[in-house]
Amino acid sequence: MPNSLATKTFADLGLCDEIVATLTDKGITSPFPIQTLTIPDALAGKDVCGKAKTGSGKTLAFGLPVLQRLEAARPKLPTALVLVPTRELANQVCDELKSAGAAVGRSVLAVYGGAPIEKQITRLENGVDMVVATPGRMIDLIERGAVAVTSVGHVVVDEADRMADMGFLPQVEWILRNVRFDRQTLLFSATLDGAVNTLIRRYQNVPEMHEVAGVEFTVEEMTHRFIAVHKMDKAKVAASIAESADRTIMFTRTKVMADRLAGELEGLGLRVAAIHGDLRQSQREKSLRDFSNGKLQALVATDVAARGIHVDDVDVVLQYDPPSDHKTYLHRAGRTARAGGSGLVVTLSMWNEELDIKRLQKRVGVTMPIVEMFSNDKRLADLVSWDPETD
Repeated sequence: MPNSLATKTFADLGLCDEIVATLTDKGITSPFPIQTLTIPDALAGKDVCGKAKTGSGKTLAFGLPVLQRLEAARPKLPTALVLVPTRELANQVCDELKSAGAAVGRSVLAVYGGAPIEKQITRLENGVDMVVATPGRMIDLIERGAVAVTSVGHVVVDEADRMADMGFLPQVEWILRNVRFDRQTLLFSATLDGAVNTLIRRYQNVPEMHEVAGVEFTVEEMTHRFIAVHKMDKAKVAASIAESADRTIMFTRTKVMADRLAGELEGLGLRVAAIHGDLRQSQREKSLRDFSNGKLQALVATDVAARGIHVDDVDVVLQYDPPSDHKTYLHRAGRTARAGGSGLVVTLSMWNEELDIKRLQKRVGVTMPIVEMFSNDKRLADLVSWDPETD
């Protein structure tokens, strides 16, 4: 990455004094590379396509220039729309942009399923400038006549690849077809092939393409460990690993297992909560807040629920149940590689899972012994320093 990207300030990129001041108040003074690349083009009104993973700083990259440029909304007629795949991401984007919006006299509202629709309708009737929405809830509100997208001059499609994975692209396209033709469209995605490329071709007008080299983590940057465990001791091994870290995310295959494991870990004295689709939205939001604030040592999540978990400084990703494929392994591992960071990824293996895990290792490019350990093993307290090849 050229040094010039690292030396620019937000003011150099063209952001107004009011927005720069709110960033400074939060201790944000140096733009991430994706922000340096995309903000000037977005401020110039160009369509922008950014290849960037979660944790790269893309929320400010699209949110700040749009807030600076957008017109004030009339009742039920927002002037900016941000489409996101999950309710958790909708809340995160909204929270991250609210103060900058307030600084330039613009309001931001998150709308998503699982929250009372009446409150969202009331807010929209009063006029909201930027709506951050999941596609399904946005269509529901449009069909009810609670909101229209005919005045939207700026559209952001965030995490387009995850939209595709979760089957949301038909809904996204339905919305885009109803937004005015002369809009500005910003699209961010970790990958730009397949269905995402179709979205770019259909709905963007000669977009400026930006990709940040080095933002995608590589498996070499992570510390990987594979531990053979016994059924009756498995939860205790997980607890021992989490006790030695500040923040641990554990992955299970099913919602039932997530609840069961959280209960077992709680019984072992760990501060922990489960995150999955059967829980009330308020419960999920509280658990995420408590995890971010350090009140919880661990979150137990299913893969689908984990798509909405965007927390910096996760020390350990623990794969309590091995992933189904190498892509899932990398998605999980990425929870602890945000914003250029690194971390520890631990995979637990039962005796009948070892062959599958060895195949997985080859696909991921991480080949090392699967070492048997019990929950009283002192090596669990510092798996990063321990070398499975020699010990």
